[in-house]
Amino acid sequence: MAEPTVRISGIVLSSLMFQHVNSDSDAEGLILGESKSEEQITISDSQADHVHVEEIYNIQKHVSCQTLSSFYNGVGDVNMEAVKSVLADNKQERLIGWYRQRRNSEQQMTLREKLVHENLKNALSNPHIIFLLLTPSKVTSSGSTHRTEYAAFISRSRHVINIPVHINNLGLLEQLAYWMASVPCSAMGYNLTMKKHSSKFFLSNGSLREVTEVNRMNESLHTELQKACSDVAESERQVETLLADVAALRRIIGERKQSEPEEGDRHSAAEQNNQLLQEAVRALFATSPLLLTQTLTLEGFPVPDVTCSAGAQETLCSPCHNTTCCKMLTET
Repeated sequence: MAEPTVRISGIVLSSLMFQHVNSDSDAEGLILGESKSEEQITISDSQADHVHVEEIYNIQKHVSCQTLSSFYNGVGDVNMEAVKSVLADNKQERLIGWYRQRRNSEQQMTLREKLVHENLKNALSNPHIIFLLLTPSKVTSSGSTHRTEYAAFISRSRHVINIPVHINNLGLLEQLAYWMASVPCSAMGYNLTMKKHSSKFFLSNGSLREVTEVNRMNESLHTELQKACSDVAESERQVETLLADVAALRRIIGERKQSEPEEGDRHSAAEQNNQLLQEAVRALFATSPLLLTQTLTLEGFPVPDVTCSAGAQETLCSPCHNTTCCKMLTET
């Protein structure tokens, strides 16, 4: 079910109050404006989405009657000819309700006001008719300060419902809300001006040109961002592949390092076995001619098996040309 709300500008409300203060009796008249329905979708953690329909009545103008009960009689019957005469040059389609100002009274609809309201709904064939009630009163005994209370009513199934009223000064009471559309203006000069200059700022569908350009730029930036994200993802995959290769190489190097000490032990054992073999060969074949070497002179003659004495060294060792003149046992 839609929630009705009345919105009225501060200028219109001030005009109503000023008219009533300057009159000697109660006043009443017709209300002009427009009514529309807005659908708001709210997403929360508890539920996926919540559709909220709000029925809004924008009061843009008021037309006062010269006298009380000018468009209805004593029993509440509405005279449409009188209503048209009160409207004068205003269109009947813009009629969204009526108002009444009563001094020093409660903010409740009287029986006659309820009857007039129902008959006005039937005469206009419009179930969305509102009733605005203003009840001013004196605050001080001297009358220097007055207080004006206001309330709006709507009839649903012959039951009167009090609906909230919001004053539009510089903005709505909702600080985080934005106007989706401006309040229409019926002034002829305004319409002519908008038709003349709207093509410079607005497209054929009513949207601003600058907004369209900004949306295009946003789409281009979004496309470039997607490309950059794909490039980053590809580079991350390449880095992961390189890291896997490095880890595999490190594992292979570690295995090789573990196997190198075992090979070193094998080489040292083999060298030790060779030394033992050499010692055994020396012990067994120490006097074998095959294992003895003989020193030769430069001319290729064998050196005799005598050791030169100190006195005869020059005579005996002259053919040797200062070479070693003794047999030596070589190690194999």
